[in-house]
Amino acid sequence: MANIDSQLLLLRRQYFQLFEPDFLAWPPAQLLRRSDAQAWLFRYLFDESRIQQLPPERYQLRVLRPLLSRIEKSIQDPEEDDISDDLMGRMGALMTQGVPTEFEAMKERAYVTFTCLPESQSGRNRHDGYDDGGGGKEPTITLLERRNLISGSRTTGHRTWEAALHLGSYLLTNSGRGLIQGKSILELGAGTGFLAILCARHLDARHVTTTDGDETVVNYLMENLASNELGTEERVTARTLWWGEELRGTWVEQECSSDPYDVVIGADITYDKVAIAALVQTLRHLFQLRPGLLVIIAGVVRNADTFQSFWDECAHSNFAVEEIPFTVKPMREQTSLFYAAAVPIKILRITSSV
Repeated sequence: MANIDSQLLLLRRQYFQLFEPDFLAWPPAQLLRRSDAQAWLFRYLFDESRIQQLPPERYQLRVLRPLLSRIEKSIQDPEEDDISDDLMGRMGALMTQGVPTEFEAMKERAYVTFTCLPESQSGRNRHDGYDDGGGGKEPTITLLERRNLISGSRTTGHRTWEAALHLGSYLLTNSGRGLIQGKSILELGAGTGFLAILCARHLDARHVTTTDGDETVVNYLMENLASNELGTEERVTARTLWWGEELRGTWVEQECSSDPYDVVIGADITYDKVAIAALVQTLRHLFQLRPGLLVIIAGVVRNADTFQSFWDECAHSNFAVEEIPFTVKPMREQTSLFYAAAVPIKILRITSSV
């Protein structure tokens, strides 16, 4: 295809982000019945000989079934229109070799690929240049995640959550990019590393120090950094950081001296009321080291009282807090990073008023 239809690209982006099949944006019938469109779908969604980081087989099957059903229904003239042998063959191979049960799939790590385009660019048709079978020529981040796992220690860092994607969407705007470009960034509660990789690879941060309080999560985070060509500490450093502890005399103070942080970022780190006091204590220590620091934190307001308690703790510490206006788009209007919009997501700008 000389020019790729934007509806095919949209489906591809959703598919590689493991978007729930019930909510996929399917291309229209007149496009699905075309042989070149079907060939493109196989080549760039299902061809395991070309694509190294495919979604889990169970997910592929969940997408292939309704896709083939829609193609079959789109056919008007059986003598002129046909269903791709490659798509049918992939369906047969998956069914023959068997796929993990839902319970088994929940325990497995899976590749999740996020397309990191500003909304102003993500709806355009693009010329066919998808020769690598992975992220194509669109800017992407591919992570290994356990999508359904929250460990017994209440660790939630095995998947990328909605607030990280919302903050990422904001940082991809002109206003957001200006906060990151050329800056030294410290990330709190990094989880899978999505925001750190976004800042380092696609937003031109000078350096990113990304941290989490769970050593297992940090080990997985380092693996994700390496798979996104950030395996050396030249661009990104991954560290363990426990909130609430004194920072003077630690590696944090050393970094503040050698390459002072300009911006602190964090997402989905205000959901636990027990941890909020320690988080704010860490922010207080960071402001002591760097009074001019800018803190940007995004959070899903799952519990209004918990989110308010974070705001109150900040006020008690004499922080200046203001909400950055950035509206969550309904899922049907999202064209790049995809996430649920049913619950409010807020982005806060925090500075020291002392």
